[in-house]
Amino acid sequence: MSPAGKLPSEAERTLVRKSGAWTNPSYGSYPEKRPILEYIEKGVVNIDKPKGPTSHEVAAWVKAILGVSTAGHAGSLDPKVTGLLPALLGKATKAVPALRLSGKEYVCLLKLHKEMPQKLVRKVCEEFTGPIYQMPPIKSAVKRVIRIRTIYYLEVLEIEGSFVLFRVGCEAGTYIRKLCHDIGLALGCGGHMQELRRTKAGPFTEETLVTLQDLKDAYVLWKEEGDESEIRRVIMPMETAVSHLPKIILRDSAVDAVCSGAALAVPGITSLDVNLKKGELTALFTLKGELIALAKAEMSTEELLKASTGLAATSVRIMMEAGTYPKGWNKKE
Repeated sequence: MSPAGKLPSEAERTLVRKSGAWTNPSYGSYPEKRPILEYIEKGVVNIDKPKGPTSHEVAAWVKAILGVSTAGHAGSLDPKVTGLLPALLGKATKAVPALRLSGKEYVCLLKLHKEMPQKLVRKVCEEFTGPIYQMPPIKSAVKRVIRIRTIYYLEVLEIEGSFVLFRVGCEAGTYIRKLCHDIGLALGCGGHMQELRRTKAGPFTEETLVTLQDLKDAYVLWKEEGDESEIRRVIMPMETAVSHLPKIILRDSAVDAVCSGAALAVPGITSLDVNLKKGELTALFTLKGELIALAKAEMSTEELLKASTGLAATSVRIMMEAGTYPKGWNKKE
Protein backbone atom coordinates (compact mmCIF):
# COMPACT_ATOMS: atom_id res chain seq x y z
CA MET A 1 0.00 0.00 0.00
CA SER A 2 1.27 3.44 -0.86
CA PRO A 3 1.63 6.21 1.74
CA ALA A 4 -1.45 8.44 2.01
CA GLY A 5 -1.69 10.72 -1.00
CA LYS A 6 1.17 9.02 -2.86
CA LEU A 7 1.17 6.86 -5.99
CA PRO A 8 3.76 4.06 -6.39
CA SER A 9 5.33 6.16 -9.16
CA GLU A 10 6.18 8.84 -6.60
CA ALA A 11 8.51 6.57 -4.64
CA GLU A 12 12.00 7.98 -4.41
CA ARG A 13 14.45 6.31 -6.78
CA THR A 14 17.97 5.78 -5.44
CA LEU A 15 20.88 4.51 -7.53
CA VAL A 16 23.70 2.34 -6.26
CA ARG A 17 27.06 2.38 -8.05
CA LYS A 18 28.47 -0.86 -9.41
CA SER A 19 31.54 0.44 -11.27
CA GLY A 20 33.06 3.75 -12.32
CA ALA A 21 32.72 5.11 -15.85
CA TRP A 22 32.85 8.31 -17.89
CA THR A 23 30.93 9.41 -20.96
CA ASN A 24 32.42 10.69 -24.21
CA PRO A 25 30.86 14.09 -25.11
CA SER A 26 31.37 13.29 -28.82
CA TYR A 27 28.50 10.80 -28.82
CA GLY A 28 24.83 11.13 -27.93
CA SER A 29 23.36 14.22 -26.32
CA TYR A 30 21.98 15.28 -22.97
CA PRO A 31 18.16 15.04 -23.45
CA GLU A 32 17.46 18.71 -22.77
CA LYS A 33 20.17 19.75 -25.26
CA ARG A 34 19.00 17.74 -28.26
CA PRO A 35 18.63 19.69 -31.52
CA ILE A 36 15.10 21.09 -31.62
CA LEU A 37 13.68 18.75 -34.29
CA GLU A 38 15.04 15.70 -32.48
CA TYR A 39 13.87 17.20 -29.17
CA ILE A 40 10.29 17.36 -30.46
CA GLU A 41 10.39 13.90 -32.07
CA LYS A 42 11.59 12.47 -28.73
CA GLY A 43 9.30 14.54 -26.55
CA VAL A 44 6.22 14.36 -24.38
CA VAL A 45 3.71 17.10 -23.65
CA ASN A 46 1.45 17.01 -20.59
CA ILE A 47 -1.82 18.26 -22.09
CA ASP A 48 -4.64 19.64 -19.96
CA LYS A 49 -7.51 17.90 -21.74
CA PRO A 50 -10.65 20.04 -21.96
CA LYS A 51 -14.19 18.72 -21.60
CA GLY A 52 -15.72 17.66 -24.93
CA PRO A 53 -13.21 15.96 -27.24
CA THR A 54 -12.06 12.36 -26.98
CA SER A 55 -8.49 11.51 -25.99
CA HIS A 56 -7.82 10.36 -29.56
CA GLU A 57 -8.98 13.71 -30.91
CA VAL A 58 -6.67 15.58 -28.55
CA ALA A 59 -3.72 13.40 -29.58
CA ALA A 60 -4.57 14.07 -33.24
CA TRP A 61 -4.61 17.82 -32.61
CA VAL A 62 -1.20 17.62 -30.90
CA LYS A 63 0.14 15.73 -33.91
CA ALA A 64 -1.28 18.34 -36.31
CA ILE A 65 0.01 21.33 -34.31
CA LEU A 66 3.57 20.01 -34.17
CA GLY A 67 3.67 18.27 -37.53
CA VAL A 68 5.08 15.08 -35.98
CA SER A 69 4.73 11.66 -37.58
CA THR A 70 2.81 10.15 -34.66
CA ALA A 71 1.41 11.10 -31.26
CA GLY A 72 0.06 8.68 -28.68
CA HIS A 73 -1.71 9.37 -25.39
CA ALA A 74 -1.12 7.55 -22.12
CA GLY A 75 -4.52 6.43 -20.87
CA SER A 76 -7.91 7.42 -22.30
CA LEU A 77 -10.20 9.94 -20.67
CA ASP A 78 -13.91 10.05 -21.48
CA PRO A 79 -15.04 13.13 -23.43
CA LYS A 80 -16.61 14.71 -20.32
CA VAL A 81 -13.49 14.13 -18.18
CA THR A 82 -10.75 16.77 -17.93
CA GLY A 83 -7.15 16.85 -16.78
CA LEU A 84 -3.82 15.17 -17.45
CA LEU A 85 -3.38 13.54 -20.83
CA PRO A 86 0.35 13.01 -21.47
CA ALA A 87 0.95 12.83 -25.22
CA LEU A 88 4.14 11.17 -26.44
CA LEU A 89 5.51 12.40 -29.75
CA GLY A 90 7.18 10.71 -32.70
CA LYS A 91 9.77 8.16 -31.61
CA ALA A 92 8.75 8.61 -27.97
CA THR A 93 5.43 6.81 -28.64
CA LYS A 94 7.26 3.51 -28.12
CA ALA A 95 7.15 4.30 -24.39
CA VAL A 96 3.34 4.68 -24.27
CA PRO A 97 2.72 1.17 -22.80
CA ALA A 98 5.02 1.86 -19.84
CA LEU A 99 3.15 5.06 -19.03
CA ARG A 100 -0.33 3.62 -19.56
CA LEU A 101 0.36 0.99 -16.90
CA SER A 102 1.36 3.59 -14.29
CA GLY A 103 -0.86 4.67 -11.40
CA LYS A 104 -3.36 7.51 -11.77
CA GLU A 105 -4.94 10.09 -9.46
CA TYR A 106 -8.34 11.75 -9.87
CA VAL A 107 -10.46 14.32 -8.11
CA CYS A 108 -14.09 13.22 -8.35
CA LEU A 109 -17.45 14.68 -7.49
CA LEU A 110 -19.84 11.91 -6.41
CA LYS A 111 -23.57 12.57 -6.34
CA LEU A 112 -25.40 10.37 -3.84
CA HIS A 113 -29.04 9.69 -4.57
CA LYS A 114 -29.92 10.57 -0.99
CA GLU A 115 -28.21 12.69 1.66
CA MET A 116 -26.38 10.45 4.13
CA PRO A 117 -24.64 11.07 7.51
CA GLN A 118 -21.16 12.46 6.82
CA LYS A 119 -19.51 10.13 9.34
CA LEU A 120 -20.98 7.11 7.55
CA VAL A 121 -19.93 8.42 4.12
CA ARG A 122 -16.33 8.86 5.28
CA LYS A 123 -16.29 5.41 6.92
CA VAL A 124 -17.59 3.66 3.81
CA CYS A 125 -15.16 5.52 1.53
CA GLU A 126 -12.27 4.38 3.75
CA GLU A 127 -13.29 0.78 3.11
CA PHE A 128 -12.68 1.24 -0.64
CA THR A 129 -8.89 1.21 -0.29
CA GLY A 130 -6.67 -1.73 -1.14
CA PRO A 131 -7.67 -4.40 -3.69
CA ILE A 132 -11.24 -4.09 -4.99
CA TYR A 133 -13.27 -6.10 -7.50
CA GLN A 134 -14.54 -4.31 -10.61
CA MET A 135 -16.60 -5.30 -13.61
CA PRO A 136 -15.83 -2.96 -16.55
CA PRO A 137 -18.90 -1.02 -17.73
CA ILE A 138 -20.79 -2.07 -20.85
CA LYS A 139 -19.23 0.79 -22.84
CA SER A 140 -15.56 -0.08 -22.37
CA ALA A 141 -12.61 -1.12 -24.52
CA VAL A 142 -11.82 -4.23 -22.47
CA LYS A 143 -13.43 -7.63 -21.97
CA ARG A 144 -16.21 -7.56 -19.37
CA VAL A 145 -14.86 -9.89 -16.73
CA ILE A 146 -14.47 -9.23 -13.01
CA ARG A 147 -10.94 -8.08 -12.24
CA ILE A 148 -9.01 -6.79 -9.25
CA ARG A 149 -7.74 -3.20 -9.12
CA THR A 150 -5.88 -1.51 -6.27
CA ILE A 151 -7.02 1.75 -4.69
CA TYR A 152 -3.88 3.26 -3.16
CA TYR A 153 -5.72 5.99 -1.26
CA LEU A 154 -9.17 7.59 -1.17
CA GLU A 155 -9.43 10.91 0.65
CA VAL A 156 -12.79 12.64 1.17
CA LEU A 157 -12.14 16.37 0.66
CA GLU A 158 -15.59 17.81 1.24
CA ILE A 159 -19.21 16.77 1.74
CA GLU A 160 -22.08 19.14 1.01
CA GLY A 161 -25.57 17.71 1.08
CA SER A 162 -25.63 14.72 -1.26
CA PHE A 163 -22.38 15.75 -3.02
CA VAL A 164 -19.07 14.13 -2.03
CA LEU A 165 -15.77 15.48 -3.33
CA PHE A 166 -12.88 13.03 -3.03
CA ARG A 167 -9.35 12.42 -4.27
CA VAL A 168 -8.40 8.88 -5.28
CA GLY A 169 -5.10 7.30 -6.30
CA CYS A 170 -5.52 4.03 -8.14
CA GLU A 171 -4.03 1.36 -10.35
CA ALA A 172 -4.24 1.84 -14.11
CA GLY A 173 -7.49 0.50 -15.53
CA THR A 174 -9.64 1.45 -12.53
CA TYR A 175 -13.08 2.74 -13.52
CA ILE A 176 -13.95 5.71 -11.30
CA ARG A 177 -17.53 5.77 -12.60
CA LYS A 178 -17.91 2.18 -11.35
CA LEU A 179 -16.20 3.09 -8.06
CA CYS A 180 -18.80 5.81 -7.50
CA HIS A 181 -21.61 3.37 -8.28
CA ASP A 182 -20.21 0.83 -5.81
CA ILE A 183 -19.78 3.42 -3.02
CA GLY A 184 -23.44 4.37 -3.53
CA LEU A 185 -24.46 0.71 -3.26
CA ALA A 186 -22.40 0.23 -0.09
CA LEU A 187 -24.11 3.27 1.46
CA GLY A 188 -27.51 1.85 0.51
CA CYS A 189 -28.64 5.00 -1.27
CA GLY A 190 -27.10 4.70 -4.74
CA GLY A 191 -24.83 7.22 -6.40
CA HIS A 192 -23.16 8.23 -9.63
CA MET A 193 -20.14 10.17 -10.84
CA GLN A 194 -21.00 13.82 -11.45
CA GLU A 195 -17.63 15.23 -12.52
CA LEU A 196 -14.07 13.88 -12.86
CA ARG A 197 -10.62 15.36 -13.36
CA ARG A 198 -7.32 13.47 -13.63
CA THR A 199 -4.60 15.13 -11.54
CA LYS A 200 -1.72 12.65 -11.80
CA ALA A 201 -0.58 10.03 -14.32
CA GLY A 202 2.61 8.16 -13.47
CA PRO A 203 5.33 10.80 -13.03
CA PHE A 204 3.17 13.64 -14.40
CA THR A 205 1.32 16.14 -12.20
CA GLU A 206 -0.69 19.33 -12.72
CA GLU A 207 2.48 21.40 -12.24
CA THR A 208 3.58 20.70 -15.83
CA LEU A 209 0.16 20.96 -17.53
CA VAL A 210 -0.12 22.94 -20.76
CA THR A 211 -3.17 23.69 -22.90
CA LEU A 212 -3.47 23.04 -26.62
CA GLN A 213 -3.33 26.82 -27.10
CA ASP A 214 -0.07 26.99 -25.10
CA LEU A 215 1.37 24.35 -27.41
CA LYS A 216 0.22 26.15 -30.54
CA ASP A 217 1.64 29.49 -29.32
CA ALA A 218 5.00 27.90 -28.51
CA TYR A 219 5.16 26.27 -31.93
CA VAL A 220 4.34 29.54 -33.74
CA LEU A 221 6.96 31.42 -31.69
CA TRP A 222 9.60 28.92 -32.74
CA LYS A 223 8.56 28.72 -36.38
CA GLU A 224 8.03 32.44 -36.99
CA GLU A 225 10.65 33.99 -34.69
CA GLY A 226 13.14 31.15 -34.20
CA ASP A 227 12.67 31.28 -30.42
CA GLU A 228 12.93 27.72 -29.01
CA SER A 229 12.47 28.65 -25.35
CA GLU A 230 8.70 28.08 -25.13
CA ILE A 231 8.63 24.90 -27.20
CA ARG A 232 11.34 23.47 -24.94
CA ARG A 233 9.29 24.49 -21.91
CA VAL A 234 5.96 22.97 -22.94
CA ILE A 235 7.54 19.81 -24.38
CA MET A 236 9.62 17.62 -22.08
CA PRO A 237 12.18 14.96 -23.06
CA MET A 238 10.70 11.46 -23.40
CA GLU A 239 12.87 10.39 -20.47
CA THR A 240 10.36 12.19 -18.21
CA ALA A 241 7.69 9.64 -19.18
CA VAL A 242 9.67 6.71 -17.73
CA SER A 243 11.14 8.45 -14.68
CA HIS A 244 8.85 6.35 -12.47
CA LEU A 245 10.57 3.12 -13.58
CA PRO A 246 13.65 1.65 -11.90
CA LYS A 247 16.85 2.55 -13.79
CA ILE A 248 19.99 0.82 -14.98
CA ILE A 249 22.79 3.11 -16.19
CA LEU A 250 25.10 1.76 -18.91
CA ARG A 251 28.66 2.60 -19.80
CA ASP A 252 29.15 4.05 -23.30
CA SER A 253 30.70 0.84 -24.65
CA ALA A 254 27.54 -1.18 -23.90
CA VAL A 255 25.00 1.18 -25.46
CA ASP A 256 25.24 0.24 -29.14
CA ALA A 257 24.94 -3.49 -28.45
CA VAL A 258 21.61 -2.92 -26.70
CA CYS A 259 20.49 -0.60 -29.53
CA SER A 260 21.28 -3.43 -31.96
CA GLY A 261 19.06 -5.89 -30.08
CA ALA A 262 21.51 -7.60 -27.74
CA ALA A 263 20.64 -8.31 -24.11
CA LEU A 264 22.46 -6.20 -21.54
CA ALA A 265 25.40 -8.04 -19.98
CA VAL A 266 26.46 -7.37 -16.39
CA PRO A 267 29.84 -5.78 -17.31
CA GLY A 268 27.97 -3.03 -19.17
CA ILE A 269 26.39 -1.63 -15.98
CA THR A 270 27.81 1.34 -14.09
CA SER A 271 24.92 1.93 -11.63
CA LEU A 272 21.38 0.72 -10.98
CA ASP A 273 18.25 1.19 -8.89
CA VAL A 274 18.78 0.08 -5.31
CA ASN A 275 15.46 -1.85 -5.27
CA LEU A 276 15.41 -3.49 -8.71
CA LYS A 277 13.51 -6.79 -8.75
CA LYS A 278 13.95 -9.70 -11.15
CA GLY A 279 11.30 -9.67 -13.89
CA GLU A 280 10.49 -5.99 -13.33
CA LEU A 281 10.14 -3.52 -16.19
CA THR A 282 13.13 -1.20 -16.05
CA ALA A 283 14.54 1.68 -18.10
CA LEU A 284 18.07 1.54 -19.51
CA PHE A 285 19.87 4.89 -19.63
CA THR A 286 23.17 6.28 -20.86
CA LEU A 287 25.48 8.22 -18.55
CA LYS A 288 24.10 11.39 -20.19
CA GLY A 289 20.57 10.47 -19.10
CA GLU A 290 19.30 9.31 -22.52
CA LEU A 291 16.73 6.54 -22.65
CA ILE A 292 18.16 3.55 -24.51
CA ALA A 293 15.46 0.92 -24.04
CA LEU A 294 12.75 -0.50 -21.83
CA ALA A 295 13.82 -3.90 -20.58
CA LYS A 296 12.94 -6.79 -18.29
CA ALA A 297 15.38 -7.23 -15.41
CA GLU A 298 16.94 -10.71 -15.39
CA MET A 299 18.47 -10.25 -11.92
CA SER A 300 17.69 -8.28 -8.77
CA THR A 301 19.90 -5.49 -7.47
CA GLU A 302 21.46 -7.83 -4.91
CA GLU A 303 22.28 -10.40 -7.61
CA LEU A 304 23.63 -7.81 -10.03
CA LEU A 305 25.96 -6.28 -7.46
CA LYS A 306 27.49 -9.69 -6.78
CA ALA A 307 27.69 -10.83 -10.41
CA SER A 308 30.58 -10.19 -12.78
CA THR A 309 29.08 -11.99 -15.79
CA GLY A 310 25.66 -12.99 -17.10
CA LEU A 311 22.61 -11.27 -18.56
CA ALA A 312 21.32 -8.32 -16.55
CA ALA A 313 18.29 -7.30 -18.65
CA THR A 314 16.50 -8.19 -21.88
CA SER A 315 15.12 -5.36 -24.03
CA VAL A 316 11.41 -5.27 -24.74
CA ARG A 317 11.32 -1.87 -26.51
CA ILE A 318 14.42 -0.22 -28.02
CA MET A 319 14.22 3.58 -27.97
CA MET A 320 17.63 4.69 -29.26
CA GLU A 321 18.91 4.31 -32.81
CA ALA A 322 21.88 1.97 -33.38
CA GLY A 323 25.02 3.93 -34.25
CA THR A 324 24.33 6.76 -31.80
CA TYR A 325 27.26 5.48 -29.74
CA PRO A 326 30.37 3.74 -31.10
CA LYS A 327 30.38 -0.01 -31.38
CA GLY A 328 32.02 -1.47 -28.29
CA TRP A 329 31.45 -5.14 -29.08
CA ASN A 330 32.14 -7.70 -31.79
CA LYS A 331 30.36 -10.77 -33.16
CA LYS A 332 32.66 -13.18 -31.38
CA GLU A 333 31.70 -11.68 -28.03
